[in-house]
Amino acid sequence: MTHARTRPRRVPASEVRARLGEPEGLVTEKILDHVDEHAHRFIAHSPFLTLATADAAGRADCSPRGDYPGFVKVLDPHTVAIPDRAGNKIADSFRNIAENDGVGLLFLVPGVRETLRLNGHAYPTDEPDVLARMQAEASTPDLALIVEVTEVYFHCGRALLRSRLWDPASQALAAALPSPGEIVTSQLGLDMSPEELDRSLESAYRKLY
Repeated sequence: MTHARTRPRRVPASEVRARLGEPEGLVTEKILDHVDEHAHRFIAHSPFLTLATADAAGRADCSPRGDYPGFVKVLDPHTVAIPDRAGNKIADSFRNIAENDGVGLLFLVPGVRETLRLNGHAYPTDEPDVLARMQAEASTPDLALIVEVTEVYFHCGRALLRSRLWDPASQALAAALPSPGEIVTSQLGLDMSPEELDRSLESAYRKLY
């Protein structure tokens, strides 16, 4: 006997707003249309961000970006540039941006509870002057992502406080997870041991640039 799949109830947008209430004036007033001195300083100290994109059909993707603090460059109050470092070469973000240039960035600074949100429109560039500013370990990226800023604001620290993300004790959670090698060999049925794949990944990680 088969059972029909049941989905959780979809709450309409009007009901969502009714349940949540309206935001306080300070919350909306803090949303800027440019990178001010405080956002600029936060970006200059951030070694990690997440990049959210979506294609023309609305299929979304969110990917991590990380490097030395300040790897994202503020070119002017309305423009930031993100280097495209070596990765898996799937290029989900670039493919999505070719169809839909809207992006959302979330910057983190280790130990800081608040995050910085930046939204805008993006496109890839190979402008030599921009790429030269992003050289690291004697390596210059082939491409950078230019983001034309539309919104910038600091997000309160409730999520990071609830998650205890910066609490050293939280690192103990990693011990409960299988290693990357165990995960990939299980998923793909590879003819190699998890330990071999873990060693291969560690070797690749040492070649960041």
